[in-house]
Amino acid sequence: MDIILIYLALALSWDMLVRSGHISFGIAGLFGVGGYAAVLLHLNAGVNPIFSIVLGGLAAGFLAWLVGMAVLQLRGMYFAIVTLALAEIFRVIIRNLPDLTGGPEGTVLPSAIFAGNSTKTYWLVLTVAVVSVIASEIFRRTRIHFALTSIRNDEIVAKSSGIDVFKYLVFIFVITSAIQGITGGAYAHIYGFVSPEGSFSLDFTLLPIAMALLGGMHSTWGPVVGAVLLGVVSEFLKLKIPYGHLMVYGLIIVIAILFFPQGIVGTLGQKLKKTHNA
Repeated sequence: MDIILIYLALALSWDMLVRSGHISFGIAGLFGVGGYAAVLLHLNAGVNPIFSIVLGGLAAGFLAWLVGMAVLQLRGMYFAIVTLALAEIFRVIIRNLPDLTGGPEGTVLPSAIFAGNSTKTYWLVLTVAVVSVIASEIFRRTRIHFALTSIRNDEIVAKSSGIDVFKYLVFIFVITSAIQGITGGAYAHIYGFVSPEGSFSLDFTLLPIAMALLGGMHSTWGPVVGAVLLGVVSEFLKLKIPYGHLMVYGLIIVIAILFFPQGIVGTLGQKLKKTHNA
């Protein structure tokens, strides 16, 4: 459940940015930054673990603000490629600061958060997931939703309507990055370990994207449904076929996207609407 809720928060944060028409492949980069920031603040500055997780999210958000001032001038595949490259740059920087970060070997905490108490760690990640859901719903029910939808549909029309496109893009990029940073901090404290390869793993980019695609993009409950379904299937496959589960997992995603291009939630919504109209 911890893993499923972590991926759920990441899938929702990715989808919130996609609502503006910008596809990011940098989830793992901000996730890793938040994890390292939380761990290093706790070890080197004695910050309380919970507070360090929040600060890790703020660090990821601040970094996103600095980077976003430049990369949010890009559009389409150029933005996607740059965010993927930035995630790799963050990982390389972490590897080459051994005195601070532990280098390629990473850093181990003296103890996991809550001394490894599984009930308390569950409530921690559940809180992170609920905060992500609330943030998504706030975006969906306020003027932010109309601004992001307008930008996604036609940026020129959005500008002519008086929408400050750049301001909204920076805002949504910072908020979603902060959520990813908080999630990374929680993950790092739960497992008591951070490393360049583990914390910046592409799994933290590809799996949340797959979950959002399966469940249905541009909504709150699409990524939630996708995260729960694929999360459960993934954990089950790891037990049954530990050396081939990723292949089966990929096949499931391909089949789902082929037969449910709008995602499960979007497809069900369309069918219910047709039934109601009939």
